[in-house]
Amino acid sequence: MTKARQIGIPFDGRTSPYNAITDVNGTLVGQVTLISGEGPLIVGRGPVRTGVTAVLPRGYDDDPVFAGWYSLNGCGEMTGTTWIEEAGFLQGPVMITNTHSVGTVHDAVIAWTRRRPNFDPTDLRTFWSLPVVAETYDGRLNDINGFHVREHHVFEALDSAVSGPVAEGNVGGGTGMVCHGFKGGIGSASRLVTCAGETYTLGVLVQANHGAREHLTIAGVPVGREITDLRPQWNDAPSAGTLEAGSGSVIVVVATDAPLLPHQLKRLARRVPIGIGKVGGIGHNYSGDIFIAYSTANPGAANPGAVNPGAANPGADGPISRLAMLSPQVISPLFEATIQATEEAIVNALVAAETMVGINGSTVYALPHDRLLAVLAQYGRL
Repeated sequence: MTKARQIGIPFDGRTSPYNAITDVNGTLVGQVTLISGEGPLIVGRGPVRTGVTAVLPRGYDDDPVFAGWYSLNGCGEMTGTTWIEEAGFLQGPVMITNTHSVGTVHDAVIAWTRRRPNFDPTDLRTFWSLPVVAETYDGRLNDINGFHVREHHVFEALDSAVSGPVAEGNVGGGTGMVCHGFKGGIGSASRLVTCAGETYTLGVLVQANHGAREHLTIAGVPVGREITDLRPQWNDAPSAGTLEAGSGSVIVVVATDAPLLPHQLKRLARRVPIGIGKVGGIGHNYSGDIFIAYSTANPGAANPGAVNPGAANPGADGPISRLAMLSPQVISPLFEATIQATEEAIVNALVAAETMVGINGSTVYALPHDRLLAVLAQYGRL
């Protein structure tokens, strides 16, 4: 797996060891990639170019995390956000898949929760669920109406979630995605942030399926105006010829171990569009640009009377949680880190992705590393 920094692309900010969302302690990522078949589209048979990605904020601990969400443009879906807005907590994983698999993934997360060893039908933390499932559209390369993401794929993604490096590009939910007219998909990045003398980690994971070629900007350089060939070849792909350039979606998950409350996490989510804009995203009309941010600080805040000592808030007093909160006067470095990590995660998705041939032979080309570096050198960025 190749990251943008490894080929010499310059970015601002200091990364954590994996340069991924999994640098945030406790966060795990699992992915299932489905690639099969070639040739003409036969609905229900393929070709298949899709998958599912799972982000588990506290791993397999059921302790909810504070969260906030924001939408730049709403031509898309992220289920469960109404309750996050109301309660301020994210309970369970964040799942990302293709547009027409949201229902399957949603049901599968509930089934997976019920089958876990610690499921208790009398415990409000597990006895009901409003899963968070987000999507972007891969129907230009994938047999999206064949519903190839099944319950067992969701279970596999959840059960295989790990820390460490995150696979990027044509993987998981990002398998069949297109970004700025090149092959896109999953990307991740992280930052170390110092606020008032304390160092925190912030990580981002994106599913990038958005942007027009002419807007693509990397390290401040108008790459899309310099590399104008290698356009996607759509061979009767459904809707490929009817949507405006730049249509698609981008899902962004922001994680941090900084002690932030829900309204502060919403503020982080609101900074995500600045990072998207640095790469050239403008929030096209037919784009679902939806973001969620969570904090792994304040364990046990949702259940201060929890029996599990590992989840109990050490500052809890009966039903009252004693919370830590970063002062708003020192939060700006986290805003900057969100912008930086979002920008880099999108570029990582582009750099890691490989050329893909999908339904009816439709082809989306990878961003060529040699030509990218030549353009950056031409503009004095290397």
